[in-house]
Amino acid sequence: MKTRMVMNQVIPEGYQAMLGLESYVSGTSIDKKLRELIKIRASQINSCAFCIDMHTKEARKLGETEQRIYALNAWRETPFFTDAERAVLALTESITLLAETHVPDDVYEEVESYFNQKQIAEIIMQIVTINAWNRIGVSTRLMPQ
Repeated sequence: MKTRMVMNQVIPEGYQAMLGLESYVSGTSIDKKLRELIKIRASQINSCAFCIDMHTKEARKLGETEQRIYALNAWRETPFFTDAERAVLALTESITLLAETHVPDDVYEEVESYFNQKQIAEIIMQIVTINAWNRIGVSTRLMPQ
């Protein structure tokens, strides 16, 4: 496959707007490793090779273990994630697969067990942002380096 276009070269203003959103979510109170887990998991679901490559590297730089990264797509079947992380991963999957799941109450309520309303809003914004990046990456066939 080859890249169809490089979005920031075609519409730099739109790309800058996305970078503004990314800048916001990067500065939230959500743990940096958890943010990377969100990004990796959504990118796995969306098959965004560029983002999977980028965010697994970023997670490693932050000290995330290879074991947890490799097991992320099977997080329900492993003991490697905390209950709070599991709640966020379930929410990530549910929002990423929105048309199928409609974010059920039990998924949302589980996140409420571990995070306050502001943190949940930040988590949702992180999930929305990586899904937007995935859609740019997949539709333009952005290739990892």
